[in-house]
Amino acid sequence: MKCAHCYQSGTCKDEVPSSEIKRVIGKVKEMIDAWEDAYDLSFSLSYNITGGEPFLRADLLDVLGEINGTRGDVYLLTNGTLVTSDKAKRLAAHNVRGVQVSIEGPEKIHDRIRGRGNFSKALRGVEHLLEAGIIVTLNATLSRINADHLMDFVDLASKLGVQRLGFSRLVPAGRGKELLAEMLEADEVKRLYESAFSVHIPGLEIVTGDPIASQAHDDAAEDLGSTPVGGCAAGVSGLTFLPDGTITPCRRLPVTIGNIRTDALRALWAASDVLNLLRDRSAYKGRCGQCARWANCRGCRAIAYAYARSKGHDDFLAEDPQCFMEQGPGPRRKA
Repeated sequence: MKCAHCYQSGTCKDEVPSSEIKRVIGKVKEMIDAWEDAYDLSFSLSYNITGGEPFLRADLLDVLGEINGTRGDVYLLTNGTLVTSDKAKRLAAHNVRGVQVSIEGPEKIHDRIRGRGNFSKALRGVEHLLEAGIIVTLNATLSRINADHLMDFVDLASKLGVQRLGFSRLVPAGRGKELLAEMLEADEVKRLYESAFSVHIPGLEIVTGDPIASQAHDDAAEDLGSTPVGGCAAGVSGLTFLPDGTITPCRRLPVTIGNIRTDALRALWAASDVLNLLRDRSAYKGRCGQCARWANCRGCRAIAYAYARSKGHDDFLAEDPQCFMEQGPGPRRKA
């Protein structure tokens, strides 16, 4: 079970206070403990603290300390610009297992997207994290804006000495709606992932949480059944808690399933109609609904939903428009 606490700090008028967050952390632990007792299984619990920008939340370290005092690995996702040497050391003291820093390309491209001067600030943050002994992942969101700079990402990661270089795809939602035209075609995504996975540099691991990326590794076409065993975490191995307590299946999938202030997590996990649809192979549409690899992929639900909405369809079970697997005729997006 992976619970992603998504603090869009500085933008929420009804932000959940520290006391309530601590209560929820305790409830998450109780739920995992109960599952282990009931099913005689071990569950891996982790928290991804993200946003917005998590360092804008004044009580961030208190939240990290509460998690550290119960159970669960902690990971932080940040733009890196607010990471000082002192903050990095304090993250290490709270046993943060890793920090992901977003990098959008070489300095000119990164600053065009994230603001002038933020590239150099992010790199300073990375250096502070590494000096504190924290595992760092540079993560790039792939689009037409930076698709030609794959090796620049590799060179930067190698130069900085980070342990991991990650890739994800543009989700055309929120501010990303403005970049809909910059989404890559399926064949471009395939080429980029194949190129990324061909990189072999000692000490640098290429990683991604993108469910379709794993398909670049394996050409097997056998049907893997109707029980989710990997791939997209939405409805299967993750939940997101937004700043006001709203619960969604994924931090980029804005489909409300409850609220941590009013709903019991264990009951919600078992009974939510949305979560159960996300686990139901027969409910999926288009190529995803017909795919033999559904059990370990299911496409990125956030991208599928955002793209469907851009076409006027409010459907989080739509096909992933950038899937590059060959499985007979199926709809293809045209730019």
